[in-house]
Amino acid sequence: MNIADIPGIAAPAKRALADKGYSTLQDLAGTSAQELGELHGVGPRVLERLQAALEKEDLSLSGDVPEPTDRTPTITKGHTGVTASDVKTRPTDRSPEQFIEELEWPRRVEHGRELLALFNQVTGAEPVMWGPTMIGYGEVHYVSPAGREGDWFQLGFSPRKASLSLYGLQGAPRSEELLAKLGKHKRGAGCVYVNKLEDIDMDVLAELVQHAWESDAQDC
Repeated sequence: MNIADIPGIAAPAKRALADKGYSTLQDLAGTSAQELGELHGVGPRVLERLQAALEKEDLSLSGDVPEPTDRTPTITKGHTGVTASDVKTRPTDRSPEQFIEELEWPRRVEHGRELLALFNQVTGAEPVMWGPTMIGYGEVHYVSPAGREGDWFQLGFSPRKASLSLYGLQGAPRSEELLAKLGKHKRGAGCVYVNKLEDIDMDVLAELVQHAWESDAQDC
């Protein structure tokens, strides 16, 4: 495997490694982690990713290899009122129904109506606008490994022009199983993207929403 193909390795680190003659995982095998750590752009996180890629090939760096750091945020149900001052997305008093009806794309109005009805029925909770475009359900509080924290919603969606964004549906015990049955979609960090509802199985989506809602608070 080429080092350039490893996710999460920034361009400065790739260049520094290439300048030293490291272009593949085989080139790196047995190389001192401390020696690599002295290269420009090669910090602990890059070393972690290189080591993880090497281990998949039954290879390894030598020396004191950094242990993987748990970067999973702690998420608990309920709001605390404590949110980092730079977090701009907060709940508003705008009506979710009004927001959907005023969308400028007729197709998204229909999609928004369907999602609002589905999330309302499955969760039984009142929808709340978060920021200008997100509709959230439930309350959670997150604390990042670095200590940054804030209040957020447990599940939600946003009918954007490019795609429908679905929040909070990953990370529950059966999420992977249900997402495999959902239909055409893409995934991001804490978000599932769908081009149009016609591409997915709405019954599976309802089951996925219910499962995520009834599970412990997930990565939002």
